[in-house]
Amino acid sequence: MARQLFPMFEAGTALSGPGALPLLRDVAMDYERGVPLWSGGQPVLVTGAEAVKSWAWRALQTARYRFSCLSWDYGCELESLAGQPYGSETRRSEAVRYVRQALEVCPYIRSVSASVDGLEGAVLHIHAQITTVYGEAIIDV
Repeated sequence: MARQLFPMFEAGTALSGPGALPLLRDVAMDYERGVPLWSGGQPVLVTGAEAVKSWAWRALQTARYRFSCLSWDYGCELESLAGQPYGSETRRSEAVRYVRQALEVCPYIRSVSASVDGLEGAVLHIHAQITTVYGEAIIDV
């Protein structure tokens, strides 16, 4: 049996073509509140581009290397910028690099374009546009 983050859900059906990835299914997120969506005591599931967006948003919100139950490939290192004596441009450049590294590990993501929308003290506002196997998605964190 394949290892899954949510083993109570069966794996999605495969896309057509050799070496194609199975249809990605993930829990829907309320991005404003930062919580998963539930309905009738069950998590709301999404598929396709919205599932990739949900996975990517959580990956950017999770500190890499902090949780021993997660792979070291999962999460983002943005938190490591806090307290560093970097200048504004270096901080922005590193933030974009960390976002790309966090998202490009996903086989459903083909490319990542990220930019820093704002830097207010220690708070970075990042805009990422991802190209998935299902189409485009935009993530703001």
